[in-house]
Amino acid sequence: MRIGVIGTGRIGTIHANTLSRSREVGSLILTDADPARAQALAYRLGETAAPGVEEIFRWGVDAVVITTATAAHAELIGRAARSGLPVFCEKPIALDLPGTLQALAEVEAAGTVLQMGFQRRFDPGYAGAREAVRSGRLGRLHTVRATTSDQSPPPPDWLPLSGGLFRDTLIHDFDALRWVTGREVTDVYAAGSDAGPPMFRQAGDVSTGGALLTLDDGTLATATATRLNGAGYDVRMELAGERDTVVVGLDDRTPFASTEPTGPPAASRPWTGFLERFGPAYEAELCAFVEVLRGERPNPCDGQEALQALRIAEACEVSRRERRPVRLLEIQDRVQPSYG
Repeated sequence: MRIGVIGTGRIGTIHANTLSRSREVGSLILTDADPARAQALAYRLGETAAPGVEEIFRWGVDAVVITTATAAHAELIGRAARSGLPVFCEKPIALDLPGTLQALAEVEAAGTVLQMGFQRRFDPGYAGAREAVRSGRLGRLHTVRATTSDQSPPPPDWLPLSGGLFRDTLIHDFDALRWVTGREVTDVYAAGSDAGPPMFRQAGDVSTGGALLTLDDGTLATATATRLNGAGYDVRMELAGERDTVVVGLDDRTPFASTEPTGPPAASRPWTGFLERFGPAYEAELCAFVEVLRGERPNPCDGQEALQALRIAEACEVSRRERRPVRLLEIQDRVQPSYG
């Protein structure tokens, strides 16, 4: 099969490498807003570079992988759907509900496949936590604590395009919370701080945020994130039940130190970023996409899953701005999607 990769930045490069190594993928066509970047990657991989998106669709491909800037996701998903092409797209579908619903309507109308890139579903730690919950090992789950902490802030010019901390970063925790527990969020109370560098205030964003979430079975969950965790890249999820407690992301590279005299030593080589921490998961999700294309497995993360995670992020943004609890029922579909 031939697959088109639209976007050859950090994630696009990883995905192109994975697909180029796959025995099931015959060839790739790569394109990017920076044609020279796509050409350089194509040369390294022995693949073909296209001048632009038009050529991806005109030259003919069997599927499309979208790793562009978020603002382009929805339009590209719709175009691929109208062309009858399966799509793998990095999260999110769009930065708002109307754009997300429009793209999902096009996918549904075309009857095509849309697999979303929530890579934590392919991480062994999160998979183990899901099994611990579903098997009953933990007993009744009463508390979940999730955290995502970036070591260094992103570039200032990227912040206004990111959608904000809840939509860009914590959306991964929201998806993982639903996937691991099998429960839905009913209400949230969120807050944020822009006490970091001025670029966050200038972008209307926060450098640190947190939310208290109630699940539909009464379980309480917290989710926190920051862009300024100097110790390293820290992603964890703790799940506590009446029988046992498990932790995702606790290993010899977790970037924290114990103050207890007999506690474990600080990590000598802490995680520095998401590409390093989740490298195998990124590869696994693309391998899963190839299996979906071959009809060997069902879609492991469709667009509706991404929509639910975005609704939680939207509720958190409303809560943060208005300083009040928000029920998920308040986050309604704001437009009727249309397509033609």
